[in-house]
Amino acid sequence: MRANEFEEAYNKEFNEPDGKEDLRIDEMQKTNKGRVFEKTAGGRVVLCGANAYEQKYYFNPVFKQIPESIKKELNIISVLFTQEAGGIFTIVFEEDGNISIETDADEEDITYDEITAGLLVGEVRRKRQDLFEALGLYYRIYVLHEDPSKLLEEEE
Repeated sequence: MRANEFEEAYNKEFNEPDGKEDLRIDEMQKTNKGRVFEKTAGGRVVLCGANAYEQKYYFNPVFKQIPESIKKELNIISVLFTQEAGGIFTIVFEEDGNISIETDADEEDITYDEITAGLLVGEVRRKRQDLFEALGLYYRIYVLHEDPSKLLEEEE
């Protein structure tokens, strides 16, 4: 799913008819909007992404309770990636809570370098491994509602 397709699907699912966004998680759970959207994304949920073509950064407001310092770090990672390699960069929660880093480009984009993008993804994974592990735990506990004590037992 491309970033613009995600944004369109998100806007259709979460925007109220009067244009106000419904960002409160408790209301989404009551109305089941979040679960419907997850099904359309194949159970995967985009955390954030950047688009070099539109020069935009997107952070999924469903995760607005993540600390501001982490949001800023994700913003920096995403924007710097697209400045270096171009294309579209997304960080996605998989169904099991693991994080995927994805990059894509328009077919007509001759400036996008797949090799540089691949190397940068590897570098981001290595340098920010602790951040991504913490975000994965956050997702498993607060979104998937897994038992934290069982998650700690898995790590031992």
